[in-house]
Amino acid sequence: MATTGTAPGGQVHRAVLPAVMLALATVVSAVASLNTAIPSIARDTRATQTQLSWIIDAYALVFAALLLLGGAIGDRYGRRRALAAGLAIFGAGSAAAMFASDPAWLIAMRGVLGVGAALVMPATLSTITSTFPPRQRTRAVGAWAGVAGASAIFGLLVSGSLLEQWSWRSVFLLNIVLAVIAFAATLAVVPESADADAPRLDLTGALITVVGLGAGVYSIIEAPTEGWTSARTLVGLGAAVVVLAGFVGWELTRRNPLLDPRLFRHRAFAAGTLSITVQFFAFFGFVFIVLQYLQLVKDHGPLLAATCLLPMAASMMPSARGIAPRAAAKVGPRRVIVAGLILVSVGLLVLSLLDTGSSYWVMLGGLVPLGAGMGLAMTPATASITDALPAEKQGVGSAMNDLARELGGALGIAVLGSVLQSGYRSNLDTTGLPGPVAEHARTSLAMAAHAGPQVMRQAQAAFADGLHTALLSAAIVLAVTAVVVGVLYRRPEPEAAAGERAGREAAAEPAS
Repeated sequence: MATTGTAPGGQVHRAVLPAVMLALATVVSAVASLNTAIPSIARDTRATQTQLSWIIDAYALVFAALLLLGGAIGDRYGRRRALAAGLAIFGAGSAAAMFASDPAWLIAMRGVLGVGAALVMPATLSTITSTFPPRQRTRAVGAWAGVAGASAIFGLLVSGSLLEQWSWRSVFLLNIVLAVIAFAATLAVVPESADADAPRLDLTGALITVVGLGAGVYSIIEAPTEGWTSARTLVGLGAAVVVLAGFVGWELTRRNPLLDPRLFRHRAFAAGTLSITVQFFAFFGFVFIVLQYLQLVKDHGPLLAATCLLPMAASMMPSARGIAPRAAAKVGPRRVIVAGLILVSVGLLVLSLLDTGSSYWVMLGGLVPLGAGMGLAMTPATASITDALPAEKQGVGSAMNDLARELGGALGIAVLGSVLQSGYRSNLDTTGLPGPVAEHARTSLAMAAHAGPQVMRQAQAAFADGLHTALLSAAIVLAVTAVVVGVLYRRPEPEAAAGERAGREAAAEPAS
């Protein structure tokens, strides 16, 4: 029997929701918050562009790879325990990262933060669904979704404000403060809840996921240095495909898999998952690139750079909360999701035109359709994931939605960051520079500043060329995804998948 945290009278402590919202905001904001600090980290630690990609992506990658396992741990051993343990790991990792002077150590500690986040995020939602009575649950889940969506922008603005006065280390200090407050609130007001019937943990499946995703992302991030057609890159990508195929095979043999591959036979589920993944691929990859552009090419301060992105959030929120639900109810989710993806593609296409002399009007012309498109596509895509599954599988739907977001973000930073770096290195002319100076300039735009103003101007132009290639590539990916999602929704549900689903539901009835 599952334990719950409702009081004898059926009421939930009024502080439970703020406590889990704070824990959620702590780990979600950290995905984006360090982006504003990339230029100062590069200057202080002399990190290369590849290392900068790893500093940002180590967190997102570990977060995504362990998310399903983290949710399973909370269900089996207690969500309150998972919340507290995750916040403790997150805070300790932030404390260690705050004193880092070496890029490798900073990358490692960002990975530790990802472990903590993977325990926290699924526990916040499952605490709500297992603790709140039905009449309060809908509003609580709505608040959870709002905080999950707004925390990335919150992280950018707060970290930008801190960086106006202090160094990049203050961002990790903020993590510590938030984690400590959330940890104390969790222990004080969050009730313990667990599922006594939760299956054994699939540790083998989790390990295979980490190895497969790690090999793939490592190969992508290192490709600009090693070469996209080098043996090391191709072998790494091939190994990732083989390992992840092995994960699918392994999960098909499990009675209680971390992720049942058969779920993707449901076309609405597959289409919604693909849409969410690619949206966040574009979003986090864009944020990683454009904040460097604003600070290192346009010479904006951290807070101004973060503020420049607010029109994206301003167009995203009304689109997600008001327009998308009404439009989906009227014309169906397929048309709304496809229209949203096309808008995101158009926004990225406009943003790919940015160069060293572009005015803010060019950026504004891309940010508005980018935000509106994400809001339009995100809400019906999320509903498609959950509506495709029966009631007893709603926890899987929520976990898949979270996984799609974080995995898409990790891949976006890796892929678009690598395309940017490849374009930057190939377009930077270092003729006539001494060997060591030329190599420093090639490592990153921030390091090119040490080579003098003339080299810096050339490096800024090369960065803009790389930005153009990366965002144009992302626009193409979004356009292709819009076509694929449209096809998936048009094609009828396979009879085998429908029959399997009906069979599972029928088999579950005698046991209920």
